[in-house]
Amino acid sequence: MKIFIAFEGFCESFDISSDQTVQAIKLMIKDYFNIPLSEDKQGRQYLDLIYAGAILKDSWILADVGISVSSTIKCVVKEEDKPVLYIYNVVTQEKVPIEGSISLLATKVSLLKTLVTLKCGLPNSVYCFRTPEGREMYDCNTLNDYQLDIGSTLRLDVWDGWKEFLTGCLLGNKHIVQRFLSDEDSVLKYQKRVALYVAAFFGHLELTAWILKQGVSSYEAVGVHPYREWCQETHHPDITKCPVHAAAEAGQLIILKAFVNYSVLCLQCQNPEGKIPLNVCIKHKHKDCVQYLVTKMWSVVSYPNFSLPMKIYIKLKQWLLRAQNHIPTLKWFNQATVFRTRVGDTVIVDGFTKTKMTSKARIKAAGNKNYKLPNLTDQTPHEKNSCPLTVTKENQKLIKLKLPPLDEVNKLHNKLRLHQKKNIRKKSAQPRKDGSMDQNMCLAKVPLPSISSFRNSRPPFYYSTPNAKLLLNSSSDSFSEHHGRTPRDNAIYCLAIASAFKEKPWLQQLGIARTLAKKSVSNLCTDKGLVCQGTVIWEERLCLMLLTISMLSYSTSILNSIYSINIIHRYG
Repeated sequence: MKIFIAFEGFCESFDISSDQTVQAIKLMIKDYFNIPLSEDKQGRQYLDLIYAGAILKDSWILADVGISVSSTIKCVVKEEDKPVLYIYNVVTQEKVPIEGSISLLATKVSLLKTLVTLKCGLPNSVYCFRTPEGREMYDCNTLNDYQLDIGSTLRLDVWDGWKEFLTGCLLGNKHIVQRFLSDEDSVLKYQKRVALYVAAFFGHLELTAWILKQGVSSYEAVGVHPYREWCQETHHPDITKCPVHAAAEAGQLIILKAFVNYSVLCLQCQNPEGKIPLNVCIKHKHKDCVQYLVTKMWSVVSYPNFSLPMKIYIKLKQWLLRAQNHIPTLKWFNQATVFRTRVGDTVIVDGFTKTKMTSKARIKAAGNKNYKLPNLTDQTPHEKNSCPLTVTKENQKLIKLKLPPLDEVNKLHNKLRLHQKKNIRKKSAQPRKDGSMDQNMCLAKVPLPSISSFRNSRPPFYYSTPNAKLLLNSSSDSFSEHHGRTPRDNAIYCLAIASAFKEKPWLQQLGIARTLAKKSVSNLCTDKGLVCQGTVIWEERLCLMLLTISMLSYSTSILNSIYSINIIHRYG
């Protein structure tokens, strides 16, 4: 068939076959127009084919997406910059790209930590970077000092035994956080500040409320690990950031409200740059948070006989807290000097001591070391009393016990084997990965109702075939078992792909979705090697019928609404 390709003001015709893929068409266009495509470490140039408002994927077949004779496809050359670096997060096991220019490699490691903290939400005092060779990177050095290339992958390691604790913080699971808290008092306080920072960044309200009840303040700096308190000269400036700054950077309005209700002192808490949470929200363009903080900053605190502006009230409260903190200092001034660290505490100095940031799992201590198993030589009570010449009541009970027959055991064993085979088949039949379409994105794009609000969702003129439910259920189970998706999920997936063709009417999009659904069933039968032709045709028809019913459920609900409106207008 003949199609037309529009490229930079030109429109040329191409003779192609209907079963060719988009990738093959791209190669033809590149050779015909002599398009120079390049790919290096900094970026790449590539072709995109656009039809009816949708970007065609390389694996698609033209006929399956509704491209017919004399169709016009637009060709565009696009450029894409590759990330300068990648960060492999050990906690989340994700690869985080770091965008920017090549000049980023000339900056210090401390700047890279600031960028990563904004992406992953972890305070920079809980992790370190390692080169691909395993060398630890220090904040005072530049990235070029470690001879990194563009596109290198750095490893983000956390404190030993903290991986599970940080996973609970990222998930907002209070019970996991409580389970993996440290036994050392100084480390425990630091962990609570870290947990509040992470919970504020990701908006975990339950975990935030629990930590606030533990006495941790939102305007209290996270600080550094107690083991590193001796390295003050090399501390990152962001260690003075507070949980309220993390909530402001991420735009977590609910967390900000919780912090202000707990203590209004967080409204005037300054970050390393001297900015209060209101300025941080303005910088990151969080409109709702800005409106809330402005309302609170310019509010009035009322008392029975007088009232104070919020700014003056905060200054008075800060002055009172400083005076209260000054009393213990005067009390112990004439006595021995109080140090935060004591003899025997662990101290880590960069470059001199063995690092404790290798992301090792936490070692669980044994519960009771004094517990001993009974000796094998000891006889059980019924063995001591047993005698070959005497039969007691206990022995009679033992004699009466009967094991199940071998036939029943074999049946149970066969059932277990069949169950295991089904589980293995279901695991192997995972949904096919398509980089262009995520399952959540598909559900968001397709306006299909999850559960119909009508008990009788079919109009009165709909005819139901007798005993069709049994046939459809058997076919549906077979499709789900081999494909990895339910027929309804596959229908939503096909509709989501078809909805990308925005310039086509909805009925034509529905036709594309039906073609894709039929293609998925036929490909499934070919891939699985189902040789029985009659079974394949019958299975394909039933699955296609079920897919079509699922795709038309939305239009059916519309027909029901129109039918009800007509009845109301006709009979009043």
